[in-house]
Amino acid sequence: MFAGANAKLGKSGPRKLLALDGGGIRGLITIEILARIESIVREQAGKPSLVLADYFDYIAGTSTGAVIGTLLALGKPVDEIRRIYLDCGRMMFDKNTIMGRLEKLSSEVPHGASVFRAVDIATDYAKRLVDKEAYAKYPDKPLADKLKELVGSDTTLGADALRTLLLLVLCNVTTDSPWPLSNNPRARYNDPARSNSNAKFPLWQVVRASTAAPTYFPPQEIKVGGDTFVFVDGGVTSYNNPSFQLFLQATLEPYGVMWPVGEKNMLLVSVGTGLHPNAQQGLRSDDMHAAAAISTATEALFNAAMYQQDQLCRVFGRCQCGDPLDREISDLIGAKGPADPERLFTYVRYNATLTREGLDGLGLAGIDPRDVESLDSVEHMDELRKVGAAVAERKVKREHFAGFGV
Repeated sequence: MFAGANAKLGKSGPRKLLALDGGGIRGLITIEILARIESIVREQAGKPSLVLADYFDYIAGTSTGAVIGTLLALGKPVDEIRRIYLDCGRMMFDKNTIMGRLEKLSSEVPHGASVFRAVDIATDYAKRLVDKEAYAKYPDKPLADKLKELVGSDTTLGADALRTLLLLVLCNVTTDSPWPLSNNPRARYNDPARSNSNAKFPLWQVVRASTAAPTYFPPQEIKVGGDTFVFVDGGVTSYNNPSFQLFLQATLEPYGVMWPVGEKNMLLVSVGTGLHPNAQQGLRSDDMHAAAAISTATEALFNAAMYQQDQLCRVFGRCQCGDPLDREISDLIGAKGPADPERLFTYVRYNATLTREGLDGLGLAGIDPRDVESLDSVEHMDELRKVGAAVAERKVKREHFAGFGV
């Protein structure tokens, strides 16, 4: 167990960390940025077949970032991950519509069944919908089956197949708490001797739980020792952008990794799936009915948590790249802070703003922001790829990786 993780723990030289945001099919933006990073580090290493698992030591991901991060940690090249998303995107976001449910119900009623028998079958079917998928926009099975195929149904979180340290963010609804799970062999709850060892969790279930976005996919149950916990998407925690949490997992004593800090000792690369601020010009107080207030508050908390993770990295790390955070503090590149003169790590943040102004700034005047802002914009995967490629071309620079060789 933990062969890949132990190899990363035992290596020397600067440490490289990679954090991947959640964002559904907008993970295609992340993939195009990662393709550029992979190309740069291959060129620097003089190894055309190098994969990002060879370069990065610790990878973290939430939701779609958990899918991409796990595939990277398993040693897959970015081209292959892109093919998976393009081939399977529509299948994973297969509409769980009322019409589809009615068709399924009709198939369960035997030909010639009495009215009473049909009512019994319909009642039982309705109960099953309420129990699991009634509130979900998409069914659970296509995504779960694909993850089993990609990851392996018997592969565990502590498996040797993982070539890097891996951190995946989940939300435990049963305990009402965020669960950042890793394959770190020094973590307290990863001891294989424990009956409830996290290292024994099926990896596909952990990834599936991290992608269980409320109202999009049903929750995921995972058995922990003698208990069964219910998990939803890690994006509903403060770690949809897991960048600063990844830094803490790599350096805080209780986690057991304790890698040395310093601008030359650690590189943290954070990759987003696009921001889409919900500006509401002309909004009046009368417009804020209960449903609107809940929606606005939820999105505001979500965006604030992502903002803070990014801001903390820019304050305690030496930021080399990142869009302005706001008009007051801008991008913090070159700004003095409490960690000066030597920051704790070198930091880059690659992301796009999916507004008219943001897309125009990327030279993408032909893309409608409404086509690329949703988590399930599978009809616009080509446009999402163009956004990612534009970010990669304009923002990902070779000098960001200088001094952090393989």
